[in-house]
Amino acid sequence: MQQDKHPEYQPVVFRDRGAGYAFLTRSTATSDQTIAWDDGETCPVVDVEISAGSHPFYTGKARTVDSEGRVARFERRYGGGEGQSADGPG
Repeated sequence: MQQDKHPEYQPVVFRDRGAGYAFLTRSTATSDQTIAWDDGETCPVVDVEISAGSHPFYTGKARTVDSEGRVARFERRYGGGEGQSADGPG
């Protein structure tokens, strides 16, 4: 590995201000802002728009799409299910 070509890999705090959620990990991301973490270490902090603390999928607030109406509409248009075997035509 060549020296002085790779960015520094260091502990960094990623913070989602909207959700009040932050986590410490290692990254090459840099920031001018710092934060004192729970263990007393001072780490750079990177603010993110969305994280697992605010994403609808991870918080359980995701909407599910009802695809039953789409399937029924397809079957009405192109014929469906009745009289056709699962193996296909023939």
